[in-house]
Amino acid sequence: MISVSCYILIDTFFIAAALGYSGLAALNFAVPVWGFIVGCGLMLGIGGATKYTIAKSQKKDKAANRIFTNTVLLTLGFSVIFVIGGLFFADTIAATFGANDYVFAMSKDYLFVLLLFSPVILFNYILICFVRNDNAPQLAMAAMVVSSFSNIAFDYLFIILLDMEMFGAALATGLAQILGLLLLLTHFIRKRNGFRLIRCKPERKIVGGIFATGFPSLVTEVSISVVMITFNLIIFSIAENVGVAAYGVIANIFIVIISIYNGIAGGVQPLISKYYGIGSMNLAKLMLRYALFLMAIISALVYASVFFGANYIADIFNREQNEVLQQLAVSGLRIYFIGSVFAGLNIIMAIYFTSIERPRPAHIISLLRGFAVIFPLVFLLSQAVGITGVWLAFPVTEFLVGGVGVVFYWMMSKRVDE
Repeated sequence: MISVSCYILIDTFFIAAALGYSGLAALNFAVPVWGFIVGCGLMLGIGGATKYTIAKSQKKDKAANRIFTNTVLLTLGFSVIFVIGGLFFADTIAATFGANDYVFAMSKDYLFVLLLFSPVILFNYILICFVRNDNAPQLAMAAMVVSSFSNIAFDYLFIILLDMEMFGAALATGLAQILGLLLLLTHFIRKRNGFRLIRCKPERKIVGGIFATGFPSLVTEVSISVVMITFNLIIFSIAENVGVAAYGVIANIFIVIISIYNGIAGGVQPLISKYYGIGSMNLAKLMLRYALFLMAIISALVYASVFFGANYIADIFNREQNEVLQQLAVSGLRIYFIGSVFAGLNIIMAIYFTSIERPRPAHIISLLRGFAVIFPLVFLLSQAVGITGVWLAFPVTEFLVGGVGVVFYWMMSKRVDE
């Protein structure tokens, strides 16, 4: 996930260097669709892989293969929907998300290519989850690293050398995902796979289980996209495109942090599911404590770096040395990133409940932080204190929802002890 973070940052840097704050704004209007595609991939991948791990730990090999096959069928269905969206509705999506004028053309180009590559992205994410849970985490990691760093190379080629603008940025992402997918397919070629496709029809119970288990992961990613859309519209009304560009810097850097938290959650998920599957809840809780401890250390380092390095970070993405962009980005970074430790807590608690087949608390945590709390807060706080209120809405939301997650965990632990 750190390699993913590197490519996201460098992708943003190349676009800022080649296209200025208009390019940053265009990227910010298009990024929510990327989040939705990745969210669907994670929902299917984590949902299917969690069920797969539990079935394998209980020696139910046939059930495990049915789970994998149903996951692939679902992925094909989602792929068709996304490709149709890219072919016929890229301009409508860009306009709906708030892109206008020259920014609209760049956003539309990015969305068109990205949605055409969506099947590759989706299959990449489900295979990463299954391969990781199939005792091959090194291969899953290698696929992500190869994909991420090849994306950086393609970005430099298409955006800087060939001047292909946003079309080139999206093309780089798609080609890099193909390389990652090809590497994952070697798991089958080397015949080390514990799962395979079998002849079976979609099963309502399995499909429902995949959706229920993976839904929090979808909400986590989609909420980032929906929040970005909402923030874009509110910030545009306050500070126009330069404000959206400042938020683009903040949001793209924070996606890096979310990626790291997702990496911790993804790493601990198969372990928690395995110990839950064999009935060892003490070890499952120990894995949770390890994940939270690691997250807390990373969060402290991240916030210290952002607080003291905010001016430097903003300057990297401010090619035109726009004073308003610099001021907005610096203040936004220092306020917005207060929420990092609470966001990490919420992501890991949601994956813990998902991993032990307790989807309801995970759904509530995800929905609260993604929609129910942050929307009213951002409207209220932006009305009260302007752009500062927009930055404050995120950490306040994550803090409140973190309290809810701790209460859920305490209540569940108390019930088990009794």
